[in-house]
Amino acid sequence: MTTLARPRHHRVVAGVCAGLAERFGLNPWTVRVVFLASCLLPGPQFLLYLALWLLLPQEP
Repeated sequence: MTTLARPRHHRVVAGVCAGLAERFGLNPWTVRVVFLASCLLPGPQFLLYLALWLLLPQEP
């Protein structure tokens, strides 16, 4: 398995969804669709995304 990091490729906004997809062996678009669908529910999804954007290191 790879480490959790924001990749320099396959990124749309910040690479958070692409990094999660690479780490867990999923398609990046699947993770993006699940994230967007979760935004329809109440909760801190945007804050979590922003926190991961700031905390996840970039891929070397």
